Amino acid sequence: MQLYQPLNGYRYNSDSIFLYGFISRFNPRGYMLDVGAGSGVLGLLVARDFPDVSLEAVEKQEDFVCYAGKNAQINKIDYKITHSDFLDFNADKQYEYIISNPPFYHDGASLSEDKMIATARSNTSLPMEDFFKKVSSMLKPKGHFIFCYDAKQFALVCGVLYSVKLRVVDVQFVHSKRDRKATLVMLHVRKNSKSLMNTFAPFFAFEGDEFSDEAKKLYKKARTHSIKCHL
Repeated sequence: MQLYQPLNGYRYNSDSIFLYGFISRFNPRGYMLDVGAGSGVLGLLVARDFPDVSLEAVEKQEDFVCYAGKNAQINKIDYKITHSDFLDFNADKQYEYIISNPPFYHDGASLSEDKMIATARSNTSLPMEDFFKKVSSMLKPKGHFIFCYDAKQFALVCGVLYSVKLRVVDVQFVHSKRDRKATLVMLHVRKNSKSLMNTFAPFFAFEGDEFSDEAKKLYKKARTHSIKCHL
């Protein structure tokens, strides 16, 4: 998959590739919304691999809307993207799946002076409580919410989700290496679920100085090729 990305500023990273692999475990189908789509990589990869997905997206940064639209066009994927803050977004339907690699750096974390990067990373751009409440309102009964977040905030994430009738049913922690603490957590959440939580084996991104075999398999499956440019 060819993907145009900004020459300068925020570009997708391994989090999106790992999350794409996690989402693929659940064989998605039906109406799907990608929240904070960026250049579109996450949703477009899922829609490419799962033809029964009907993909829409919402993105607040105008430049990214242009990149995502262009990426959908060159990869021949049916795509509707709306330029809007998710908290102001209105749709005429509820969704079977909502996916997101959201901004999750907590208030007080060191951020880039580049506005595009800071907006894409800081959860002040999409506060957790408001984000999850909006997701819950837009999901169908028993709908799926699959996303990643800062592993250090996992307990807080679970509490806020529960308060808006969303429950974590599958979780996987991501570690850079086997001897390092988790930096990312990937969550499969369902609306009004009563299921207990299933914890997958940890995902290790690196073995030594190279990507782990599991990470290599995901990059091979994704087959992405980035083109850095101005649109």
